[in-house]
Order: sequence, then structure tokens, then C-alpha cells
Amino acid sequence: MKGHDVEVRVRYGETDQMGVVYHGSYVPYFEIGRVEWLRNKGVSYKSLEESGIALPIVSMHLNYKKSARYDDLLTVNTKLKKYSGVKIEFDCEIRNESQELLTTAHFILVFLDIKNGKAVVPPQYILDILEAEV
Repeated sequence: MKGHDVEVRVRYGETDQMGVVYHGSYVPYFEIGRVEWLRNKGVSYKSLEESGIALPIVSMHLNYKKSARYDDLLTVNTKLKKYSGVKIEFDCEIRNESQELLTTAHFILVFLDIKNGKAVVPPQYILDILEAEV
């Protein structure tokens, strides 16, 4: 499965004094990837929340292989790995303009009812999207 790509340019504030991307800056890059993956499927995260459903991260694993640097143009690739009931899992990676693999990640998120804070099965339109992807 190819997944969905989105480009992100490294900003100065995301780096240390040596111009290397700070490790914590990668998490927002991956969030951009997941949000844009959903948008590419016709669902805005904002509309999902407005309908009463959130998608918090319950587990994440990042593996840093090579540093990104200030002003690099990065490609964040997001792939649906699997979903089951209330959980959804993504495999993600970040590459630089030379297509070098910089960072990989695995995320587990849970569909959550915002009002009561409990895990819920997503609505049918989300299930249809997930079925089409797996």
C-alpha cells in the first residue's frame, strides 16, 4: 500500500543550534501526515471533532535513523496499517529530498466519544474509508 504523502519544510524554530531537527519536532510532522491522510479521504479532523469524535494517540514508537536539518523539504508518508473496533494503526516515515529515510513511526489511536471520554466504534462513513484502505 502506497500511503499518502505530504511535504513539510523544516523551520528554524524546530532545530537546535547546529541546525539539526530537535527530536520532539518529528511528532507534529507525523500529526500533519495523519491529518492530511484523513483529509485526502474526504474527512477533516475538524469535522470529525465537531461530530463528537476525537482520535487521541494511545501509543507511539519512533525510530530515528538520520537527522533532518533546517530548511530541508521533508516528505511524510502515512499508511493505514490496520484497524479493529475502536483502534486504528498507522505506519509512517519521513524522507528528505534525496529520498533518504530519516525517521519511521508507528502510531495507535483510538476513536473516542468527546462527551463521555469512552472509546467508540467510528461512524459508518469512517468504516467505509478504512475498509477501502485495508
